[in-house]
Amino acid sequence: MSVLLEKVERGRANLKGFNPARLKSDFKNFILNKDHPCIMAKTVISMDQLEIMAYHDLGSAETAEILLKDLETYVKNYDFESNDFRTFLAVFPESIKYSEIEFEKLLWKQLEKLHKKDSKEWDHAVSSDPENDNFSFSIAGKAFYIVGMHPGSSRKARQSPYPAIAFNLHWQFEKLREMGSFEMVRDRIRERDKALQGSINPMLEDFGSNSEAKQYSGRKVGNDWKCPFLSGN
Repeated sequence: MSVLLEKVERGRANLKGFNPARLKSDFKNFILNKDHPCIMAKTVISMDQLEIMAYHDLGSAETAEILLKDLETYVKNYDFESNDFRTFLAVFPESIKYSEIEFEKLLWKQLEKLHKKDSKEWDHAVSSDPENDNFSFSIAGKAFYIVGMHPGSSRKARQSPYPAIAFNLHWQFEKLREMGSFEMVRDRIRERDKALQGSINPMLEDFGSNSEAKQYSGRKVGNDWKCPFLSGN
């Protein structure tokens, strides 16, 4: 283990409030008891399939190193033969309340640093170009759909108790399609989102219809929005 990694591991142990059971309980309350629209998130939480870890400093190189290690372990241990879905949740319990623009900048800064430290090739099933309709973020050789959440989000479904990044394997959505459940799950989530907030998230689109990069932070962006992540770096 590198000196930097040892330092980060020691620091994580001293995180204020870093108690996995407490953090999981807070997110369980957020998902299960506040009419959260995502039925997949509810299933993951209910079946105790949420892997949750806490980190210092959203957007830092130190966080990128330990988070990458954790995600590599997550991918290595994932059972791709099972129909059970799991979500990896990176939580930043010490972070301040960000504006939507502040959070978006830090989210992409963290993803950029993750990418720079990742030695694996981009998942060939998706594009590495955030302008491409088939873009999806790749870590440890696997495509992930990223969901940024924070208390300052304008979308109620993203107003998590602490700033957090959910990493959902893209494979899970393809598995839903294979099972013939994708459209039903998608439509049910959108119906629940509209019931919760009066409208569905305007950024939501099916994979392949537009770059999913626009969806990651949860902020409403226009057609002129440019992804801060530069593919090929």
